[in-house]
Amino acid sequence: MSPRSPGLDPALSVLAGTMGRMNIMLFHSTYGPRPAVRAAADRLRAAGHEVWTPDLFEGRTFETVEEGMAFNDGIGKEELLRRAVLAAAPYSDRGLVYAGFSLGASIAQTLALGDEKARGLLLLHGTSDIAESASVDELPVQLHVAEPDPFETDDWLSAWYLQMGKAGADVEIYRYAGAGHLYTDPDLPDYDEEAAEATWRVALGFLDSL
Repeated sequence: MSPRSPGLDPALSVLAGTMGRMNIMLFHSTYGPRPAVRAAADRLRAAGHEVWTPDLFEGRTFETVEEGMAFNDGIGKEELLRRAVLAAAPYSDRGLVYAGFSLGASIAQTLALGDEKARGLLLLHGTSDIAESASVDELPVQLHVAEPDPFETDDWLSAWYLQMGKAGADVEIYRYAGAGHLYTDPDLPDYDEEAAEATWRVALGFLDSL
């Protein structure tokens, strides 16, 4: 695994309606559809992209990760995936970029690996298991994660990177030393402004390259 430096500043696509416009399905974290998710979608739209933010929790938001995880467990993984698939289905023919925060990233990964028309996968703060049968055709994947991260350990990320490569994905990983797990949310204790802004600079450059 060869992490990239978060200090890179790729050229950004900021004109709406350009050839680089992507259709992005952005999934929220286990905290629910908090303001940070809407702010992220607005940032992406300002860069010229079409963005959808499915509400998988039916409006519920949470102040702690423990509360969110308990609610998530009550819904169940299969039901969450069903809701996500239903949300993405009307737009999948457009060639979606799947993206998400933490729990939402794991959902985005599952959907992207099962969608042959997926244009890319942007993972913020999370990953998921990879089926042995998973196969993609050089799917562009970018992961942004804290270093260290209690939910994304070094051993796990090394194995994940190798499995994604085996599945055919073209993966970039960016690590942010000292940041909290969900460091892009300004309303959480995890927030790290420098890491968050670096993440968005790189992520927008990634989307511009697709």
